[in-house]
Amino acid sequence: MPEIQNLENYEHIALNLQRLKEFLIYTKEYLVNLGFQIALPKELLTLLRPKPVLKAKAKASNARLSFFNLDSLLEFDYKIAIGDYEIDMDEFEKLILQNGELLRFKENFVLIDPKEAGKLLSASKKQPKLNSFEILAEFLSENLIFDAPTKEQIEKMLEPKKIEVSKNLHAQLRGYQIRGVEWSVNNLLNGFGVVLADDMGLGKTLQTIAVLLYLKEAGHIKNALIVVPTTLLNNWEAELKRFAPTLSYSIYYGTKRELDTSKDLIISTYQLITRDIEKISKLSFDLVAIDEAQNIKNIETKTTKAINSIKSTYKIALSGTPVENNLSELWSIFQFAIPGFLGAHQNFNSKYAKPIESDRDIKASQKLKKITSPFMLRRLKSDKSIISDLPEKIIIDELASMTPAQSALYKATVDDSMRRLEESENTKAEIFRLIIALKQICNHPRNFDKQSALESNLSGKTQLLMTILETILQRDEKVLIFTQYTQMGEILQTLIEKELKTIPLFFHGGLSKTKRDEIIEEFKEKFERKILILSLKAGGVGLNLTQACNVIHYDLWFNPAVETQATDRAFRIGQQKNVTVYRFITKNSFEERIDAMIKSKRELAELSVSSGENWLGEMNKEEIKELFCGSVGRI
Repeated sequence: MPEIQNLENYEHIALNLQRLKEFLIYTKEYLVNLGFQIALPKELLTLLRPKPVLKAKAKASNARLSFFNLDSLLEFDYKIAIGDYEIDMDEFEKLILQNGELLRFKENFVLIDPKEAGKLLSASKKQPKLNSFEILAEFLSENLIFDAPTKEQIEKMLEPKKIEVSKNLHAQLRGYQIRGVEWSVNNLLNGFGVVLADDMGLGKTLQTIAVLLYLKEAGHIKNALIVVPTTLLNNWEAELKRFAPTLSYSIYYGTKRELDTSKDLIISTYQLITRDIEKISKLSFDLVAIDEAQNIKNIETKTTKAINSIKSTYKIALSGTPVENNLSELWSIFQFAIPGFLGAHQNFNSKYAKPIESDRDIKASQKLKKITSPFMLRRLKSDKSIISDLPEKIIIDELASMTPAQSALYKATVDDSMRRLEESENTKAEIFRLIIALKQICNHPRNFDKQSALESNLSGKTQLLMTILETILQRDEKVLIFTQYTQMGEILQTLIEKELKTIPLFFHGGLSKTKRDEIIEEFKEKFERKILILSLKAGGVGLNLTQACNVIHYDLWFNPAVETQATDRAFRIGQQKNVTVYRFITKNSFEERIDAMIKSKRELAELSVSSGENWLGEMNKEEIKELFCGSVGRI
């Protein structure tokens, strides 16, 4: 800035607009860095730059907007925003005809780059072509400005409306669950799919059943397909029976599987849907829901392609972990729920995935949240805003199916025991021997015969355990696993280390007091120690393990008091999180029958509290046959 040389000779130096522009944009920074203080009038403190604004309004004042017609019922107009003012393109063109890059505008100065001005003028002459997805994304990210009536219509479209939960739902929904049902129903009826991404244990299945029941009774759907991992097949069946007995369903599973389209719901697995997709894709469904939707996180797999090829009016994706490794997984789940909403995969990667994952771009992250949050509902057990709605202890019954090896062993053991019971005078002793044998078979064949292979795929319970543990480990949470049998604890310790590549701790009665204390201290203090296996007798009472917010009862004692005592190792004063309790029950076994008896007969439950499992020994031979022979494992 050559004028500086003359400062000692002149009280002031006048600058023309061009020199003022150079001073404000370039020279000022150099002088500040050299230690000069620059005093400017407020008009020059912030130079305004023109920004394009795309405005939208309904073509007709009485137009009724829905997601399906956003693109056809809206018209767009470009405006130029300068500070708090908006001008149309004619005014902007007059402004730039003043032939200067730094121009006086109202009480401020505006900086106009000739190249940028040319682009703005050129863009304004083209009517923008936005599809409904793009309009919605621009609206949610606040890049598209709507006139007041249109904005109000779209906001109402996205706002959940109160609905009446079906009286045929046999459950008392909590506040956050009612909100989840209302949110889901409103989005579905507005033409959107939904991603219900509540944390594990908050009742995604129950909320979905409530949605299905509402849509069925309101006449919106006649049939639906539910796709689940194999390990959750029994849970869905059990919860439908329990919570929505008026919904008919068929299970498409097994070697003799048949599609029964006369039922309200067809429930099947990812594996079988993928295998039989040619047959499935010929059917027409009103709704498709996929549980553990992270099963379609890889867009290139046959499973993902098969699921996306199924046509339906309404779509629901359930996942407690919508993003496990990268944002492409989120794109894949949304591609199922609302195809096309997040754009092409390549564009999504360049616009969101790469900036967020590689550059930690906050703006890209915020925009992605803005456009996905209306269609993805995620509540966490740790979220204080919903803690008052949550139980302090969330109990989930997890039903496991026997494998062929377990089922054959179970049946042979029952048959042999029934023969011995007919000949035995000591019925009570024989019953307890049978209970122990069948419990061990349900746990894992190795727990019973001491020689079966150490493989998780030999036991339905062990397969289910691995699935749940993977989710818990992904959330960096700790878990307690209770079993009655020391040998079963050793089996689990080996299998978890082999398959999940983490070393679990094992607390049991065979340890010295010093070793027990070391294990408890290690679990409490070491972040990487996530899994603690405990034998029920050694670890069921007296320990304070509030570092864990998950409890798994691998085999049940059939005594609610003993079970509660074990759970209370984590659920006690000092626990800061809600505790999720998983009760493993083998389907089509005596475990399922006894559990149902305890729940359905209060007096029996009270008896079991005081006397443990002794009441089982008081049963007569006919009751014994009904209990054990009526529940022989089947595939």
